Amino acid sequence: MKKTVVLLASLALGTMAAFAAACGLEQPTPRKVVVGVIAKSQSNPVFQAARTGALDAARDLSKKYGIEIVANWQTPANEDAQKQAQFIEQLVSQGVDGISISCTDGEVLKMPIDAAVAKGVQVCTFDSDSPKSKRFAYYGIDDEAAGRAVMRELAKAMGNKGGPIAILAGNQTAPNLQARVRGVKAELEALKGNGFTLKDVYYHAETAAEAAAKVQQVQTSNPDIGGWAMVGGWPLFTQNALNGVADKGVKVVSVDHLPQQLDYVRKGEVQALIGQDCYGWGYESVRMVVEKIVDKKDPPKVINNFDLKVVTKENVGEVAGLWDKWLNKK
Repeated sequence: MKKTVVLLASLALGTMAAFAAACGLEQPTPRKVVVGVIAKSQSNPVFQAARTGALDAARDLSKKYGIEIVANWQTPANEDAQKQAQFIEQLVSQGVDGISISCTDGEVLKMPIDAAVAKGVQVCTFDSDSPKSKRFAYYGIDDEAAGRAVMRELAKAMGNKGGPIAILAGNQTAPNLQARVRGVKAELEALKGNGFTLKDVYYHAETAAEAAAKVQQVQTSNPDIGGWAMVGGWPLFTQNALNGVADKGVKVVSVDHLPQQLDYVRKGEVQALIGQDCYGWGYESVRMVVEKIVDKKDPPKVINNFDLKVVTKENVGEVAGLWDKWLNKK
């Protein structure tokens, strides 16, 4: 008899919950929300900034909602899409409520993302998207706008007087970098009346040494180049990368504003950097996932871009302070 009563009570509760869901009635707020955060690599400081942002978001949102919110950081030591896929599967099997991920390869990660969503896990992407997947939102840079900003700042640094410029472009197959190159070219087209011309787009392996060597080699062969539009900051992650370039009066503007790059701005060898919201990758993506779970709220847009940060000698100290915060330096 007792078993029958318990069974009937359980069925009644289940029916009530189903009825409430069907009628769009508010569901109980969960007591704990766990969000898995998967960046591209532990070794890259931009993702350490994202980790700080994710942990801060969990702390702030725990206070806001009065429940426990956990950011579970799961990131490979180096970029590895297959390892990221494994982390997704592990997090889903552990029962996480949501996942925020920067995709090393959006195509490779489409299937594991879709499998997670099919099991009720809310997934958003940051920094690097998987646009064909069932993720509900993306937070990151507008790559074409970043390319345009690089060219605008380069033209300004060159006194808007025209001249040949070169584009340093990294991996030729990377969609985000190609979008930035398109942005540089589009802005260059608008400036052609000022006498700016494109010498060429130069691709290279994405290491500091290879990138620095490419810049110096091209500049030596083409001494008329008056400016470099770098859609990634690769050569600026090492010292003396602009020997034979900056000392010739050549102007340089680059995407990203990592601490190593700031030294080039301080020395006057780089005229401007176009910075990304690396902290916000973690903070905003975790916030969107938690709001989706707790408030049943989607962001206003699927693609969410941050405002670009232009770094020059005038504000380089302020940006260095930001990095101290983002990397948890005292």
